Amino acid sequence: MMRIAIAQMCSGIDPRANSIAICAAIEEAAAGGAAMVFTPEMSGVLDSNRARAAAHIVAETDDAVLAAVCAAAKTHHIAVHLGSLAVRAESGNGRYANRGFVIAADGTITARYDKMHLFDVDLPTGESWRESAAYIAGQQAVIADTPLGMLGLSICYDLRFPQLYNALSAAGARILSIPAAFTVPTGKAHWHTLVRARAIENACFVVAAGQSSGGGAGTHEDGRATYGHSLVVDPWGDVLLDMSTAVGVGFAELDLTQVDAVRARIPVLEHRRDIPSVTQNVKMQ
Repeated sequence: MMRIAIAQMCSGIDPRANSIAICAAIEEAAAGGAAMVFTPEMSGVLDSNRARAAAHIVAETDDAVLAAVCAAAKTHHIAVHLGSLAVRAESGNGRYANRGFVIAADGTITARYDKMHLFDVDLPTGESWRESAAYIAGQQAVIADTPLGMLGLSICYDLRFPQLYNALSAAGARILSIPAAFTVPTGKAHWHTLVRARAIENACFVVAAGQSSGGGAGTHEDGRATYGHSLVVDPWGDVLLDMSTAVGVGFAELDLTQVDAVRARIPVLEHRRDIPSVTQNVKMQ
């Protein structure tokens, strides 16, 4: 059994305040006996005002939130999946990367993942999001060795693209991490179903740390509302933890032997086949 923690956050527009909250969560997670703690997408700054946010988006090497989290991981001797930060892309024509980090218990960064699928949607509520206007898509799927075993990395909107998770589990991932800042309407409609589906179809644990604006009429500092409901789901699809909308630290126990047990029961990874083409059935005249 391995104990993990999720920090469900309501990140705002001030990276210093967010950094303090993350580091406090890391300390609480370590004190609670967790081997690893997971934070949501955009843990460092969550600001839909891109002109205002730009002042806080710097190169990875200059990011004060990342530095503070690495130091906290080392101080409290706990591994961290920092769900994502906005950082200046090394080559992106002035655009940013939505980048997640795996940080070992000695404070070193052991893996990085840039979000591959960008959220460009118009919702029936009137919300319109164009992530690609400011961010460049990642090009590489990533798995990372952690105290829990091999961890497959993804971010938020990636959740809707099962081929990514198929690739991660095929490459050896036994746990999938899905940090998110899901909108309320899409969260209510799809969050639980999609997270459980990714666990079931890959026979993996899923750890999905979310941003939460507290439910009801609650919002983040930038005015947006997020769904919360950070989840831990086992390889059979059972929900081990649902944090609802409360901000704070939650804990779950993972029986890592379940991965092999479920894969033996229904060997979906062995049974996968590449689908080379689709033939259209033409009606005979």
